[in-house]
Amino acid sequence: MTDEQARAFLAEGTRTGKLATSRADGRPHVAPIWFVLDGEDLVFMTGANTVKGRTLRRDPRAALSVDLEQPPYAFVTVEGSVEISEDLEEMLPLSIAIARRYVGDAEAEAFGRRNAVAGELLVRLRPDRIIAVDDLMGD
Repeated sequence: MTDEQARAFLAEGTRTGKLATSRADGRPHVAPIWFVLDGEDLVFMTGANTVKGRTLRRDPRAALSVDLEQPPYAFVTVEGSVEISEDLEEMLPLSIAIARRYVGDAEAEAFGRRNAVAGELLVRLRPDRIIAVDDLMGD
């Protein structure tokens, strides 16, 4: 995939990302996330006291994998570092955008407002490396 194709793949539908981080003791942690693209960044939210939130504050390195789970199978993996914000004004429109993607227009505003609150983190994954493969079946 080209970079443009990889970004289109990441933005398509309601594909869930699988975020990988490293715990303080070195054990891996993988968690599903909802996300949107915002320019070059992948943006998601998490609670400050979750494993993701604590881990990313300690070590900003992360990887995110998104895949097509039916033929012809494909995936995009993004590696990079995150920037974290607790600014509720910055968080709200992105929280609504994430909600719009996954729960639809009718519930986006309420769902987004419910999540853009104190104790939540707005996380921007800034890509350093993108690995993208389409058509794993080789057709």
